Amino acid sequence: MRLRKSTKRGATAASVAALLAAASLITASASVADSDEKTLTADPLATWQTDGIVWSIEYARGVVYVGGTFNKVRPPGAKPGQREVARKNFAAFDAVTGKLLSCAHRFTGAGSTVRALKATADGRMLYIGGSFAKAGKARASHAVALNTASCSLRKDFRPRLSSDVRAIDVTKSAVYLGGDFTAADGRERERIAAFTHRGALLPFKAEIEAPVRAIAAAPEYGKIIIGGDFQLVNDDLEASLVGLHPRTGKTVAQYTDWLPARSAVKALVRDKTKFYVAAEGNGTGIFDGRIAASLRTGKLVWRDTCLGATQALALHNGVLYSGSHAHNCRDTPGGFPEYDNRQHFLAQSTRDRHILHWFPDTNEGIGEQNGPRAMAMAGGILWAGGEFTTVNNRPQQSLTRFGAGPDRGAPENPPRLTASVARAGRVTLAWRAAWDRDDAELKYLIYRDGLLVATRTGRSQEWNRPRMKYTDTVAPGSRHRYTIAVTDGRNTTLRSRALTVTAVADKASKTSKTPKERRR
Repeated sequence: MRLRKSTKRGATAASVAALLAAASLITASASVADSDEKTLTADPLATWQTDGIVWSIEYARGVVYVGGTFNKVRPPGAKPGQREVARKNFAAFDAVTGKLLSCAHRFTGAGSTVRALKATADGRMLYIGGSFAKAGKARASHAVALNTASCSLRKDFRPRLSSDVRAIDVTKSAVYLGGDFTAADGRERERIAAFTHRGALLPFKAEIEAPVRAIAAAPEYGKIIIGGDFQLVNDDLEASLVGLHPRTGKTVAQYTDWLPARSAVKALVRDKTKFYVAAEGNGTGIFDGRIAASLRTGKLVWRDTCLGATQALALHNGVLYSGSHAHNCRDTPGGFPEYDNRQHFLAQSTRDRHILHWFPDTNEGIGEQNGPRAMAMAGGILWAGGEFTTVNNRPQQSLTRFGAGPDRGAPENPPRLTASVARAGRVTLAWRAAWDRDDAELKYLIYRDGLLVATRTGRSQEWNRPRMKYTDTVAPGSRHRYTIAVTDGRNTTLRSRALTVTAVADKASKTSKTPKERRR
């Protein structure tokens, strides 16, 4: 949900309530140690930008494909209007270098946009869905397929859909399309349809009364999991999430007590044994966070408690990355309370929902102002797109990416020193802890008269920056200049502005002042 301050939880079922009650015994605070999973760095790699919104990202054979609502792209660092290259709602980039590639087709028509991209397991084909009437010069009705080797549009996969496609997933034998449509190839298909890889409509059929926004195919477990805005599927109440039979479309798995009526599923991803749900809610008593569940049994594994309209998910090395505007995660291990911020990226352990110390951020941007809207892993690089216009407080529009390193970001909010001289020959320095986007533990370097005299180590987060102290022993009555710097072990801030302190020579208690304060 967008910019909502309610702290009510959405689930009402006894099983979910019991799970949340047990989980709340683990207080999310700075004292909770991070899980063992290693995250990517929080430092964005140089990335091209678009002049509009990125809705979908997919990776295949060394190429990252980006779909959305945009007319042009521009290089890293370029301002809007500078060095732009025409790309109508679709662009392709080298997955490693980020270089713009020549593969480009225009997706056009009234209100045109590319909403969904999905590659086959071998990466040879890319299926493209959205709201468009033409792909290149040829007519297309909301969905087409691309040969990735030649960047050519296939002529055999041209389904005729009555309205927008918002989600795609692919198995060895079928391509599943979900969205707003109610007809496919002139036959009734309510919000979901299945086709062969050559474009023939399959018998698969389900009755769904509202849009499908996400699909996670799990045919080896006998189900196609779908999520969206719907409440009714095949005449049963399903609350935005349901499992359908891969061939018939009949309901085979129900998750009716997981999401309240005012929450919708915006994204689904899976690994070998679990699937993960991203939700957005409106109003009070809703669910905005993430869910992990067993693909085999359909049972809930964990459910976090964050507010903030989750829009996108990606998996990598046991970490679930998400895009949202998360806030009030206080009851999730490793989480944070309600404070003056919306965190637009999160990383969580897939084992236990623990929020890991990985906090790159965006602004909320244009459009509906939700920040990130799409994520995909390309090898070891996380690509993220959406509505944002800044990343880590620097200009970067609609597209960014994060890798394994090296870590290049120095800690945020370097400390400023204050001092007291309550005892002869003792100078007590104090400062507020800094914080770092991808390191919880920081080291503070304390200098007297230009020489390093002490270090102190502490853990901190943006929302939890404790006061720290160090007492220095000097000659009574002596005068010294102190500075401080902070390091994450690889990156060190500049030293602070010098603080001049004169130690007292007797037992009188005095408080030091900066030269500026003494002139007043």
